Amino acid sequence: MPQADPGLFGPASVTWQLHGDPMMWIAGVRALWLQALHPRAVRGVTQNSAAFNKDERGRQDSWGRLRRTANFVGTTIYGTTEAAERAGAAVRGIHRRLSAVDPDTGERYGVDDPELLLWVHCAEVDSYLQVVRRSGVPLTAAQADAFLAEHRVSARLVGLDPADVPATTRAMAAYFERVRPGLALTPEARQIDDFLRRPPVRPPLGPARDLLWGRVASLAYGALPAYAHELYGRPAPPAPVVTRRLRLAGTVLRTVPSTVRWQLPPKHILRAVGRLGAGSRPSSYNLQRRAAILVGPGEAQRRDGGGGEGWRNPG
Repeated sequence: MPQADPGLFGPASVTWQLHGDPMMWIAGVRALWLQALHPRAVRGVTQNSAAFNKDERGRQDSWGRLRRTANFVGTTIYGTTEAAERAGAAVRGIHRRLSAVDPDTGERYGVDDPELLLWVHCAEVDSYLQVVRRSGVPLTAAQADAFLAEHRVSARLVGLDPADVPATTRAMAAYFERVRPGLALTPEARQIDDFLRRPPVRPPLGPARDLLWGRVASLAYGALPAYAHELYGRPAPPAPVVTRRLRLAGTVLRTVPSTVRWQLPPKHILRAVGRLGAGSRPSSYNLQRRAAILVGPGEAQRRDGGGGEGWRNPG
């Protein structure tokens, strides 16, 4: 009997285990705020999205855009190899057809510019890593590096050369230092900021949006780096306070049984577990147990140096 297809990542990867964590939703919102600070990247979004024009129907579709993004991430991590490759090909095809215009110079450029794709990728995966760690998942340095290295597969799917993508936390920090001088609060970034603070909903849903989404948005914004708060011109609580709130949110959300959380569409994790068996159920606790096995007494300094020993790094 042929073995079930684990997809591009599989249960042996750090990525498989981490992306089942409920705090990834907050991490995704943080990523949107950070991505918007790159002037060329954010224009590629706002100039090609009905969600950010003056048409109210387009603005209502902004939720659909978020769902499609989440569906892509879920497919690439938990879907079959064929499904992930097909999703990547679809995204690359869309990007090839889209362009944006720099209002200051009149230059037209493609949204598939590798520099822009790299920024979007790094802001996304760094947000995942920052939020899950600050919310209480005790990743080792090796596991954190493995997570970034594994996500070079995601980078390839959207059209990047994996060799050009930071694969360690040190390389990721160096990347952000390099691009930080070019970040700015443009009018387009203000549009994203306004949307994330109060996304459009039908009037009856306004109170629920303000109560539930307001808390998600507050956590995500607070988790941004200090320079992002400065650029947006809106202060956030001190970092230790934000970390405590992230840990509290993580503790509360993780009390919801995973089988309940995974019932939410599009159910990628449930399908993956059904395909591969109960032993493939993702959980950050699996990483803690594996770290305890891989890093024995007296070996912590040697094995926790960021090399990712013991983990499968796809790609």
